Amino acid sequence: MRKESFGTTRDARTVERITLDNGTLSIGLLTLGATLQELRLAGCDRSLTLGSADVAEYDTDGGLYYFGAIVGPVANRILNATTSLDGRTLTLQANGPGGHCLHGGLNGLHQKVWEIVDATDTEVTLATTAADGEGGFPGNRRFEARFTLDGASLVLTLRAETDAPTLVNLANHSYWNLGPGPDFHDHSLQVSADRMLVVDDVAMVTGEILPVAGTAFDFREPRQLTPEDDIDNNFCLAEARGPLRPGCVLTGPDGLRMEVATTEPGLQIYDARHMPAAGVPGHDGHRYGPRSGVAIEAQFWPDSPNHPEFPSIRLDPGQPWEQVTRFTFSRG
Repeated sequence: MRKESFGTTRDARTVERITLDNGTLSIGLLTLGATLQELRLAGCDRSLTLGSADVAEYDTDGGLYYFGAIVGPVANRILNATTSLDGRTLTLQANGPGGHCLHGGLNGLHQKVWEIVDATDTEVTLATTAADGEGGFPGNRRFEARFTLDGASLVLTLRAETDAPTLVNLANHSYWNLGPGPDFHDHSLQVSADRMLVVDDVAMVTGEILPVAGTAFDFREPRQLTPEDDIDNNFCLAEARGPLRPGCVLTGPDGLRMEVATTEPGLQIYDARHMPAAGVPGHDGHRYGPRSGVAIEAQFWPDSPNHPEFPSIRLDPGQPWEQVTRFTFSRG
């Protein structure tokens, strides 16, 4: 493990960059947001995940604000930034389009500087806390993110604990582009889901669960992504957390593949269409514009506290909470 300074945030917090390398994969991690800043595969001359060498890009809304970060304490959206828990109304931060709570609010986990708990050359564990009432969520909470290099796989293990009933739904918010081009329209995608959640014009779920058969969201067989695809949806992998199961396969133009397996019941796919047309400076001289990468976020279904029929994100004291997601890279 190598550790170096990555600069300071606007409010003068020090950010460090951690490098792990097992000879097959190397990754760069930031203590800001427990962010996967870079991932490189031996023999490939580019980063496969989108990121920047400038801390300011991660510290500015509209830049790479969520890119690669752990988002939470509740990832995705909560309707009208309000919900209830045990008869108590929770008023959250309305930081998302439409007045919804997005990724836990403005000061969510993506904006915390995480502590390095332990590390080796191929594994590191980062941790952070959130106080009772922070962002409107109850409970004094502790979160861990463990990144492990295992051959050609990156294994991400997320854990959470609380001292009072609360809501938890964490996700890694990395964007992926496996090719040398400026967008992913030369990629194919396969998603192991036969249902998805319908959303409105600000990507808020309506509650409708739609079979993908016969729709533009049918990726059960590999299909090339096109400029006509319009994706910011949760694909329903299961009804509950379980053992590692196939989530999706993303394949680049030269046959480079990323297989994602996860314990989580949902997979949010987002096509980055809202990136600025002028682009944001990133790795390897690229500027990241609309559809420059595809976000693949293993998580529970969005807005589940307001939909009792969705898998529950309630966490009680003493209850184990662990998410595992494996990203495996290979060449076709």
